[in-house]
Amino acid sequence: MVATFQPPFSSPEQVLPRIGERGYAVLAPDAVGRLCGFAPGDLQALWPSWDRLAPDEYLKDGGRYRRRRHSCFVIEGGVLRQSPHRAHWQSLDYNALHGGMERWFQPIEPAVVAQPVWQALLVSMGQWCSTLKGERAWYVEAHQFRIDTTDGIGRPTPEGAHRDGVDFVAVMLIDRAGIKGGETRVFEATGPDGQRFTLEAPGSLIFLDDARVIHESTPIQPAADTGHRDTLVLTYRAGGFQGDPGHR
Repeated sequence: MVATFQPPFSSPEQVLPRIGERGYAVLAPDAVGRLCGFAPGDLQALWPSWDRLAPDEYLKDGGRYRRRRHSCFVIEGGVLRQSPHRAHWQSLDYNALHGGMERWFQPIEPAVVAQPVWQALLVSMGQWCSTLKGERAWYVEAHQFRIDTTDGIGRPTPEGAHRDGVDFVAVMLIDRAGIKGGETRVFEATGPDGQRFTLEAPGSLIFLDDARVIHESTPIQPAADTGHRDTLVLTYRAGGFQGDPGHR
């Protein structure tokens, strides 16, 4: 039996103060909907696209357990626009396993990007970023992930506990089925404080100040014949995308 710890959910009114105090906040699906201006059920329009993700061909551990898509956006003045398709790049300082290399993934499907709930989600979180750090343009990378148990074990964060080299990170749980594990762990970047919990409700979300906390998700194992864990990861960065000239 694997013990699970319940997420420390914040009410909508507590979210921004909590991020300011602790560097992160965890939201239940209804709180996400209230803060972003949509009903929790609206997110279900996005879910089927996770069944159409392509294998991640860059895993240096030789694994076959990760599928993903990736697209980039800029939010400025409350307006979301999609950027030309580009590689995902991180420095070795932030990703010792896969940093320093350009990784090209299939873009997120246009039908997903066109959904009003997609735009509301990304823009609302951009507004949170501006409230916390001042109004500016935000460079957003969106990643759809499916981690499965094809190899018997799946690793949501094969690079281990890490920061992403951005300003803010949001991780939304889309689905988990037929698995055990996949615990979220958040630690102070410069101190001993940490917390562990398991996101189980589709649409629940953790929002992180990337300069202040380190995060990881523990491996998943099958609880039945096979299983998977689906997430949407959004990173927000001021000044430009990682990998742009002057941003490497």
